[in-house]
Amino acid sequence: MEIVFLSAIGVGFSTILGALLGFILKKPSMKFNNIMLSFASGVMLSASIWGLIVPAIEYSAYSFIITIIGVFCGALLIELCNKAVPHLHSITGLNDGHISANEDKINKVLLFVIAIGVHNLPEGLATGVSFGTGNIKDAIMVALAIALQNIPEGMIIIAPMLSLGISKWRTLCIAFLTGAIEIIGTLVGYLLVSIVGSILPFLLALAGGSMIYVIADELIPETHEGNGKKGVSYALLAGFCLMIVINSLLN
Repeated sequence: MEIVFLSAIGVGFSTILGALLGFILKKPSMKFNNIMLSFASGVMLSASIWGLIVPAIEYSAYSFIITIIGVFCGALLIELCNKAVPHLHSITGLNDGHISANEDKINKVLLFVIAIGVHNLPEGLATGVSFGTGNIKDAIMVALAIALQNIPEGMIIIAPMLSLGISKWRTLCIAFLTGAIEIIGTLVGYLLVSIVGSILPFLLALAGGSMIYVIADELIPETHEGNGKKGVSYALLAGFCLMIVINSLLN
């Protein structure tokens, strides 16, 4: 349980680290944002496959059937969440940092926090569920991948929040809140699997499906806007290959 708690803290506070880097960089270019997000997408994609989808097949008595159902349920879960709250980039003005002056700032902040939380909760659950397999290597790989993804995400959300007139201190507190949601998700995922171990394969596949859906539906389209598409594609491959190296070192 100790390693689960430490991983939860690491995953949650990686968002804070990204936010602190965001204060330093202030307003990074669209190209830089896209490359960082694409690299994070490759990291998450690799971890989703090797740390969640493959173990789901290995631990399931009905192998691919349960896994496929879980993957699509994970995608539907994110789709339902997206219908409940706006997409992340539609709130933050992710690529240009522009926020309409006609919109109520308080409502924008509330929607912003909700959207971040909705997208972070499945990531936290994925980390916790992965520890339920008892395979520490795969669990650490998933936790590390999510932590690496949280750093650029934390970086790029700072400028739009500051443009809303939110103070640096409050911005940091909001980043802390979004990280705390991931910590809670990690602990809930682990406890859920501990209590009902029979649903582990389904939860692994659901977590993997939700992460892959976020990558395919939001991160990749977002990063391919503007110039430098080839650099973005290579950044995704670099992130994917980094996790191959890490996975090999953990063996």
